[in-house]
Amino acid sequence: MARLSSVFLVLLLHVELLITSPLCEGTNFRHSSSRKHVTAFFIFGDSFLDAGNNNYINTTTQVQANFWPYGETYFGFPTGRFSDGRLVSDFIAEYANLPLIPPFLQPGFRHYYAGVNFASSGAGALVETFQGLVIDLKTQLRYYKKVETWLRRKLGDVGAEVTLSKAVYLFSIGTNDYTSLFLTNSTILKTYSESQYVGMVIGNLTSVIKEIYTIGGRKFGFMNLPTVGCLPRLRILKQDTNGGCLKEASSLANLHNKALSKLLKKLSKQLKGFKYSLYDFNNNLKQRINHPSQYGFKEGKAACCGTGPFRGVFSCGGKRPVKEFQLCENPDEYVFWDSIHLTEKVYKQLADQMWRGSGNSLTVGSYNLKDFFQAH
Repeated sequence: MARLSSVFLVLLLHVELLITSPLCEGTNFRHSSSRKHVTAFFIFGDSFLDAGNNNYINTTTQVQANFWPYGETYFGFPTGRFSDGRLVSDFIAEYANLPLIPPFLQPGFRHYYAGVNFASSGAGALVETFQGLVIDLKTQLRYYKKVETWLRRKLGDVGAEVTLSKAVYLFSIGTNDYTSLFLTNSTILKTYSESQYVGMVIGNLTSVIKEIYTIGGRKFGFMNLPTVGCLPRLRILKQDTNGGCLKEASSLANLHNKALSKLLKKLSKQLKGFKYSLYDFNNNLKQRINHPSQYGFKEGKAACCGTGPFRGVFSCGGKRPVKEFQLCENPDEYVFWDSIHLTEKVYKQLADQMWRGSGNSLTVGSYNLKDFFQAH
């Protein structure tokens, strides 16, 4: 009998830990009397921001991270985030005094006062990018419209419109539209020129931004694309042996980044009240890859988790086609967590720059994310 009682107490403690876990904070937030005064946070994009939406769709482990060792550093268990711990969006939420923003598809999560995360690993601006395996940007927009409907029902039209206009909208999208060309047998660049293809990606992103603006969004944060040819997974596609970056991939990302900067300048002139912050993810990541010791890292090019040269084979966790993988002892010493994604330490450094907008971290626009969250 005493043993049964002790087992019951352990189970009760476990349930209490789950209830108070940071992953449940988004649900608990509905009880806060201050919920109507917060600046909501809506997150769109790909695996750099996905907090676990892909856990709940019928897909492949290539675009899932709901297994060990993902999440080992901070959470102690996998959450679906492609990192050893938290992402940029998690740190931004913390700095804004918000709970961790849960994924839209998380079962039981239906309280959106503080915002919601729509991002999906593998997603692109184009519907065709990894089609059928991810939640593309247009579908993320459709989910956002469901949240808009919910807010109107809960807060009334005026209350919802105030919430949506004060909210911050963060985007990281496009990386997969370009990496997929090199990771699959795509022949699309035989049909379209590089500039035409970039134009299609930017065109889809433009339509989503404009629709959110029409619904009420005014404050937009963007991460431009990383130097994709230097991601370990693409670095190993290069035929030479010196381990250089895949220039063709980085060239597309650079074209995209120029087009994105041009687009945002244009929208700020066209759309009344449209404000944006554009973070130079590309150059800030490149600095850490090429000069890791200046930022507190020992290794900038090879991943902590994976196998093969630079641990560029996407095998972290052993649940993907290649089962073999090696895992470093201390992720804090590495820029890359797996063959594509970054360690929590890097994400925190990037989030700090996005929040404060110091140095060269803002390429365009006169706002940082702190400005957006603290403006009333």
